[in-house]
Amino acid sequence: MSRSSRTPRADREPIDIGWVECVDLPDLGLANIKAKIDTGAATSSIHATRVNPLMIDGKLVVEFWFRAHRGEAARKYRAPGVEQRRVKSSNGAIELRYVIETTMMLGTMRWKGHMTLANRNTMNFPLLIGRRALRRGFRVDCTRKWVLGLPEETDR
Repeated sequence: MSRSSRTPRADREPIDIGWVECVDLPDLGLANIKAKIDTGAATSSIHATRVNPLMIDGKLVVEFWFRAHRGEAARKYRAPGVEQRRVKSSNGAIELRYVIETTMMLGTMRWKGHMTLANRNTMNFPLLIGRRALRRGFRVDCTRKWVLGLPEETDR
């Protein structure tokens, strides 16, 4: 899927989005991942299991398993690690999570950002896009979804 991209700039009109949109994570080779847009969450998050921190050439790399679509087998991914951070989960519990840095793409906007690795198995969406990502130039309409386009249908 090829999209022209623009970098964030404060002098542009915000991009209108709904409470659910598709996000690409090109550094991980992932496209069209269903994401909940959550202005109540500070940091974005990706569903991850079997999280394993590694030191490669003196740098933190985090290996994890992710299933992009329901009914699909999980695959192993690696991303540059940033840190471990205490995060308050949706149920109010404080969790220690690894944070990765990756490129995110929502509509025509593309940026490098941080995502925490969390087991979102009980959640409806494998990605959550939080306020820190949204401040790059998005306006969320909580009454709408798929403003940027419907997800591609899969056989899964």
